[in-house]
Amino acid sequence: MLKRIALAAAAATAFAGIAGSAGAYPDKPITLIVPYKAGGTTHTKSMVLSKALGKELGGTVVVKTRPGAGSAVGVTFLSKAKPDGYTIAYTDLGNLIWNPMTKKDVAYTVDHVRLIAGISEYQSALITTPDKPFKTLDELLAYSKTNPVNVADMGGMSKVFLNYIAAKENVKWTAIPTRGGGEMVPFLLGGKIDFAFSGGIHQKHGDKMIVLASFLANGLAKDPDAPTTQERYGIAMPGNSVLAAPAGLPDEIAMKLEAAAKAAMDDPDFTQVLKNIQFPKRFIPSSEIAEFTAEVTKKLQEVVEATK
Repeated sequence: MLKRIALAAAAATAFAGIAGSAGAYPDKPITLIVPYKAGGTTHTKSMVLSKALGKELGGTVVVKTRPGAGSAVGVTFLSKAKPDGYTIAYTDLGNLIWNPMTKKDVAYTVDHVRLIAGISEYQSALITTPDKPFKTLDELLAYSKTNPVNVADMGGMSKVFLNYIAAKENVKWTAIPTRGGGEMVPFLLGGKIDFAFSGGIHQKHGDKMIVLASFLANGLAKDPDAPTTQERYGIAMPGNSVLAAPAGLPDEIAMKLEAAAKAAMDDPDFTQVLKNIQFPKRFIPSSEIAEFTAEVTKKLQEVVEATK
């Protein structure tokens, strides 16, 4: 009897500790992991989003980049962090799903993270510069049949999609290794490559770059008339940026983070940075994000099967 009372008291104390920590959250700085190099669109957005989140939470949110392996390095770190709300991440849903689906050395799955909310949409596109002898996707494909063409190779999902298109169109492109959008841009502007995949960083460069096609199923906000890979090849990339935490995060803290994320999206500075890079907002609440992720996973699995 005394043992049961002691166990019950211990359980109550533990519960009170969890509730108390959630109620006081945050009482120290929060680290926001960005699994990409500084200078890209994800990092650019994160620097402003972190301030807005800190304002809404009544604390400090510090951005830390952990690039590598198409976001796998940063997400691996997130998945192993203590689920107390002090290590979170701002990343893209596509690679979060794609990496464990396609890479044997990735030690996490989507189940190892807790998705808090969708924030905005990347504007993934096939891009080039106006000085090239092709201005449309059809012109690029025609030119590629008789001329050598270099393309940025950033690995991961974009590489598979590009290889899929090349195989369908029976063309060959020379892949030039490129570390993310931050390196792709000078390569493209400097003429080292002829065209590239972009997650949206091209929109910061105005008429210095042009869009050949959209990788999104629903097209691009800035270039709605660009052909989509969904229309032409039946494949599309998910374009959602998401706030995530380690699995096991207490519901109380998850709810605080979700509410802060929703409010932060309307922060004037964050709204302005999205306007500058022309990324649309797209809030996906936690109540819908699991079903949405399952749908995206199914579509990406179809691409994997088609490219084996």
